[in-house]
Amino acid sequence: MTEVGLGQRATAAGFTLGWRAGRALDSRAARAVFDGAADLGWRRGGPGVERLRANLRRVVGPELSESDLDALTRRGLRSYGRYFREVFWMPTAAPEAVASRTRTSGESNIAVIRAQDRGVVFALPHSGNWDAAAVSFGVRFGGPVTVVTERLRPESLYRRFESYRESLGMVVVPLTGGQRPLAGLLAATLRAGGTVCLLCERDLSSSGVPVTFFGQTVTVPPGPALLAVQTGAALVPAVAGFDGADWSLDYCREVVLDRPDGPKRLRDRVIQGMQEVVDQFAVGIARAPQDWHMMQRLWQQDLEPVSTGSPT
Repeated sequence: MTEVGLGQRATAAGFTLGWRAGRALDSRAARAVFDGAADLGWRRGGPGVERLRANLRRVVGPELSESDLDALTRRGLRSYGRYFREVFWMPTAAPEAVASRTRTSGESNIAVIRAQDRGVVFALPHSGNWDAAAVSFGVRFGGPVTVVTERLRPESLYRRFESYRESLGMVVVPLTGGQRPLAGLLAATLRAGGTVCLLCERDLSSSGVPVTFFGQTVTVPPGPALLAVQTGAALVPAVAGFDGADWSLDYCREVVLDRPDGPKRLRDRVIQGMQEVVDQFAVGIARAPQDWHMMQRLWQQDLEPVSTGSPT
């Protein structure tokens, strides 16, 4: 077996053990263990830690000192560790309890849309606990919430995550390899007045559209805005975070895609819509950057190869 295959199997085994621990992970001792593991990762460094640090630098700007950025990165790793601890614990929690422990703002934005019997494209960045956010939305405004998940490897790990999210009351569809075309399935859900939850500040394909995020170009998936245009669903960005031992969820204003003074071409409308989505993401992320769990390259400038010049 290859080293990659062994690594995937070890990861899957670790997640299985975590889910078996279940309720025991909602304890002071478990929190200390996960914080300690995060601190160890921070001290050791490595590509993921350095990438998180570089991404956070773009959020906070050049004014923050290097020592303060180090401290922020450490808090970021602890926040990410908390997310995974809660992944293992949440199947043992009642959805109503999760919703009651979630501080929300902007709920009136959703209530108006629901009163119109419109579907909702619920767009989030990778911040806080996005699973808790979907649970809270479903309890408060009616479910189920349909979520799209990346096809993890090995397949057993993807299936375990699928079962985990289904146990929380979600409908889970894979980003790739599903039995039905993804776009058609999501459109049908929205036209029926349902809710689709999409994490969308990172492009996992080659079909992303360019937007400006913290002053630099990134590409993001067009799906949220495109689905809203095609189905008449409301496009609502939201930013999830942590609030002490509980959670926060800030619903932003609806991104209106059919304004009379807006662009007419579909692609331009989608780009403008996604720009407004990430603009609202940026406000929430800047408020609590430690809760933004982005350990991959994101900005176009970071993805482009560095030129070393031509040989002469």
